[in-house]
Amino acid sequence: MALCNIQKKNRLRSLALVVMAATIALSPRPNSAAQSLNTSGASSSPAISATLTSDGSSLSASSWSTSNETSIDNAAPAPPIPPSPEAPPPLAAREKFNVAPDATDYQQPFSRIGIGADVSPLGVGIKSAVVLDHTFDARLMGNYFNYNSRQFEIEGFRANADFHLSSIAAALDWYPFASIWRISPGVLFLNGNQLSGNTDIIPGNSFSLNNQTFYSANANATTGATPLQGSGSLALHSHSAAFTIAGGFGKFIPRSNRHWSFPTEFGVAFTGPPIASAKFTGWVCTDYAQTNCSNVGNNTTPAGAQFNGALQTALTKWNRDLALVKVYPLFSYSVVYSFNIRH
Repeated sequence: MALCNIQKKNRLRSLALVVMAATIALSPRPNSAAQSLNTSGASSSPAISATLTSDGSSLSASSWSTSNETSIDNAAPAPPIPPSPEAPPPLAAREKFNVAPDATDYQQPFSRIGIGADVSPLGVGIKSAVVLDHTFDARLMGNYFNYNSRQFEIEGFRANADFHLSSIAAALDWYPFASIWRISPGVLFLNGNQLSGNTDIIPGNSFSLNNQTFYSANANATTGATPLQGSGSLALHSHSAAFTIAGGFGKFIPRSNRHWSFPTEFGVAFTGPPIASAKFTGWVCTDYAQTNCSNVGNNTTPAGAQFNGALQTALTKWNRDLALVKVYPLFSYSVVYSFNIRH
């Protein structure tokens, strides 16, 4: 009996080994490519085990286990990716100038000029500018304006007025540190700015001069009396040539290939105070009845002397008040077109 049991156990053990070998042969093996790409660190270990028991004895067998865990260090290194060439910027973003509009570029002296126009207290202006070097420009300016009113009548005066502006000036533009800010000393060497007028005083009408009342004479062929006529002017300067100083921002000639610029300017011209003057012809009377009349050109008569004395006193007072204004304002907003004349 014992021999039969031993033989039976041996047969069972052999059967278990055959099953285990068949299982191992049929199990799928790990894919090497999958192992090289697996970097998650997880492992898979399929196993087959068999246990046989007979009369309190046991036999255990375990199949092989295979780990799918593959270190990334064992993987073959990937070939380096060559850098892609930098794509060109879109057409809209490409620079249209040799230098950017807000950049600066060195320009040869007298290589670029600008021509522009403005409106200022000097009138309608035409100006030209030329490059001297990186921080200096030179300008030549001319201004003109004229307005002549039609004859109008006010309080017995028939008058017409003429507002005339004409000037020529030159300036040196300095841009400190090549900035857009500008300091511009200059000279106003021709100045014809003035306000003038003519008047005819209706015969018999009264007017006040230096707090005195006078009357324009009626025409009288016997005495040769004629109505009073006058002309006056207010010169807006006392010096025909004047020093100017101004500042502003924006370059008259851009230091790039940009053509248009819009500079502004604020400053003064030291023209001296305005000067008022007046001249009268005809006859003047000191009373309404016109019993005391005289030619204003005759200072030996009471009426003539009284009128001329009052006129000179009034002009002195007016000019004294005007003496407080010794500068002429300058401010402008210009439009300038620049272009190269040589490289």
